[in-house]
Amino acid sequence: MSNETAPLAPWLAVQRDRLLAQRGHAWLLQGASGLGQYDLALSLARAWLCEAPTGQGACGQCGSCHAIDVRTHADLAVLMPETQMMETGWPLSEKAQQEIDDKKRKPSKEIRVEALRDAVEFSQRTSARGRGKAVLVFPAERMNAISANALLKTLEEPPGDVRFVLASEAAHLLLPTIRSRCLGHAMTWPAQDEALAWLHAQGVAEADAPVLLRAAGGRPADALRDWNAGRRAKTWSLLPRAMTRGDVSALSDQAPSDAVETLHKLCHDLMAVEAGAGPRFFDAADLPRPPSRRALGVWSKSLAQAGRTSEHPFNAGLMLESLVSEARKVLNSRAVP
Repeated sequence: MSNETAPLAPWLAVQRDRLLAQRGHAWLLQGASGLGQYDLALSLARAWLCEAPTGQGACGQCGSCHAIDVRTHADLAVLMPETQMMETGWPLSEKAQQEIDDKKRKPSKEIRVEALRDAVEFSQRTSARGRGKAVLVFPAERMNAISANALLKTLEEPPGDVRFVLASEAAHLLLPTIRSRCLGHAMTWPAQDEALAWLHAQGVAEADAPVLLRAAGGRPADALRDWNAGRRAKTWSLLPRAMTRGDVSALSDQAPSDAVETLHKLCHDLMAVEAGAGPRFFDAADLPRPPSRRALGVWSKSLAQAGRTSEHPFNAGLMLESLVSEARKVLNSRAVP
């Protein structure tokens, strides 16, 4: 299957062109999830390494562009959690792949320090294609303290022909010293009409796009991910009532971490309605009557605690049952004056 990069969303192309017109050896792209940090970061790296770049990015036709499309560019180092590397088609190091194939360990959900050290060594080598080198780190907040410190010295004293682009969905979690070594760029939120037009172009049904965009908090990349995962407008609209009934099947297609996020959204909207404001993620007509403010506050804290272990649950099925049971109890509790 081809890994050829799809055209950038219009709002990302505008940001790419603006960033390419500026100078700097290290960029930090920061903003909420689903705003296209990875796509923008890869587009910048493609343009830096392209053999015939323009003010609008890489040419898309040269040997360098093709090498990135097939994930074999010798002058590009991509640092991501192994789980995401595998999802996006980037090859792991031979050693890491062997360890996973031999079932000695599972793919890491963090950026491993071994990969960071390999990237530091990579940055000190001579460019293979003569256009310099690029290091892409995403999501940068998945570096632990050891990994981040391994990168810091190279950011402080970068080799002359290497550029870095760090992309983050939680930049506040990065070391202040990492942030201070990079030029910051705040990701732009697209207008709703622009986001909906893009979602339609990606194949999202016209009736589903507005609901999924709202469910994603206005983040088009997250809305597209949910569509590709099988989420539809009807199932999202019915979810609050399903939680009131304690219907575990309504969340059975979601990983525990995603289920916690979904319930956080429901809790948020009920809090907003209880306080007299409008909901953000659901239509007001789809929401049950809000429980008491106290009950919602306790639920919110419980979900935050569950989120700390949701990526590594002892038993995913039991965790989902517990989450739905708690939601049912809260949603059916009587409001206390």
